[in-house]
Amino acid sequence: MKLLNEYLRERFGGKVYKLSLNGGFTCPNRDGTIGTGGCIFCSAGGSGEFAEKAELSISEQIEGSKKRVERKIRDGKYIAYFQAYTGTYAPVERLRSLYTEAIEHPDIVALSIATRPDCVSSEVLDLLAELNHIKPVWIELGLQTIHEKTAHYIRRGYPLSVYDACVRELTKRNIEVITHVILGLPGETLEDMVETVEYVCGSGSKGIKLQLLHILKGTDLETEYIAGNVKVLSEDEYIDILKTCVSVIPDDVVIHRLTGDGDKRILVAPLWSGDKKHVLNRINKEVLMDRR
Repeated sequence: MKLLNEYLRERFGGKVYKLSLNGGFTCPNRDGTIGTGGCIFCSAGGSGEFAEKAELSISEQIEGSKKRVERKIRDGKYIAYFQAYTGTYAPVERLRSLYTEAIEHPDIVALSIATRPDCVSSEVLDLLAELNHIKPVWIELGLQTIHEKTAHYIRRGYPLSVYDACVRELTKRNIEVITHVILGLPGETLEDMVETVEYVCGSGSKGIKLQLLHILKGTDLETEYIAGNVKVLSEDEYIDILKTCVSVIPDDVVIHRLTGDGDKRILVAPLWSGDKKHVLNRINKEVLMDRR
């Protein structure tokens, strides 16, 4: 089993911290191209509540984000992480400008971009491959589940085949893929979640993020939750699910995340997830120690 911190120390020779940036993107699932409501769980901030303000330049965002974490890191190595909304959903020349400004910053050792697999065109692939020769480029794909019934319910907006094709094209260009998976999606069993994890690990993805399902204010999922149509996991349930999911992840797939902490200002449930330190301590003691 390889965790992200260990992997980063091996690759870059020390502690590396992610800086959450905002490129001012939107999403085809919001602007009417696919839909207007977004994925059922997605907040108004497009998962970018912890990112910097989009009106600032990328260099200004990097410097501002560095100040936020200066007490946690001393050697000045960072990953520029385009986190908010769909990070490749813009004209390629605009993407070139944003990515280049980030990747040329002297303290940035890698570029990571969160996006949808249906928003990685051939032009974007060429740009990513070009930048990958300057510094490592990682693409984080929001898959969440391999099960089409669930994907339809959460309004993901693309079939599994699109994910498969995107991973193949990125892998051809030696671009690392990290896949996001949500645990606890409505209607899914433990077996369903394990199938998704196993599929991702066999897909060519070099990394995986396991994310607890959060209910956030203002989302359609909140409406479903209030109506009693959605159940959230208890802390014990989540720990047990993690144990099983981690047990099927091979050593050559880097585990980038094992939980998630939604913005407490908009977190509706599960409230136990807001105590990040406690949750991480439990994961370290009950999930990771057994695997080392």
